[in-house]
Amino acid sequence: MKELRSENRSSRWRLRTRELRFEQLPAIMGIINVTPDSFSDGGQFHEPQAAVEHALRLAAAGASILDFGGESTRPYAAPLSADEELARIAPVVEAVASRTATVISIDTSKATVAKAAIEAGAEILNDVTGLEGDPEMIPLAVQSGVAVCAMHMQGTPQTMQDSPHYDDVVAEIHEYLRQRRDTFLAAGIARDRICLDPGIGFGKTHQHNLTLLANCHRFHDLGCPLLVGHSRKGFIGKVLGDKDVDRTAGSIGVALSLAVQGVQVLRVHDVAEVDQALKLFAATGGLDGQAWQIA
Repeated sequence: MKELRSENRSSRWRLRTRELRFEQLPAIMGIINVTPDSFSDGGQFHEPQAAVEHALRLAAAGASILDFGGESTRPYAAPLSADEELARIAPVVEAVASRTATVISIDTSKATVAKAAIEAGAEILNDVTGLEGDPEMIPLAVQSGVAVCAMHMQGTPQTMQDSPHYDDVVAEIHEYLRQRRDTFLAAGIARDRICLDPGIGFGKTHQHNLTLLANCHRFHDLGCPLLVGHSRKGFIGKVLGDKDVDRTAGSIGVALSLAVQGVQVLRVHDVAEVDQALKLFAATGGLDGQAWQIA
């Protein structure tokens, strides 16, 4: 098997009160969309009790991180006010934090929402704007000691799929993530608290997505853990020639490719399926290594 792992691959991610350690298998981040309009499962977990129960199921199925989002970032989604987003998220995060020790992540670009989630127990701030959407986000991250994940997006959810263009998609996104990393370091966020995400599907064409996914190993030289959110996205249907196909198996296939490349965190909907596939892949020699663990 071709060796895609880098000697610069990060082996740990320091959270607000804990640490996530990486050996061979990626950690799984389970997606909980507390929204009526997310692209894959919008409306299924909009009600607080349904979202809480779903989060607990994902934790039991193998998720080491639960990522809660109250605002859809699908292409052309309408923006949501901070008050609306907070009303969706706050009761769910509070309830889940009281019932499981699984690491909680808040998927938001608004500092007021992030602050409330951190106070309720969130360890990770996952921001699709790369912590650029709200000027209070970086100071909040510094003050709270929360771990951060910065994602690349060309444009906004309202514009990102209009006509995405890159001269060299991997090089340009690598440079953007390097700049965000350096901005965080200069602000006082420690390197071991930073995670980086190339932003699959966020201002990228079908071919951009495939090129990025095949070259994720090149981002290890940034010295931070990598997070990839490929789950159920449209490029899977395009590769398979059926936009309406069940994308679970395709999501698993990509997860295995990313595991070979040493990607540390996979953000997925189908936690049990991906967890089982990764364990069997490793057990039968696919990775020749051991699993991640939380300390």
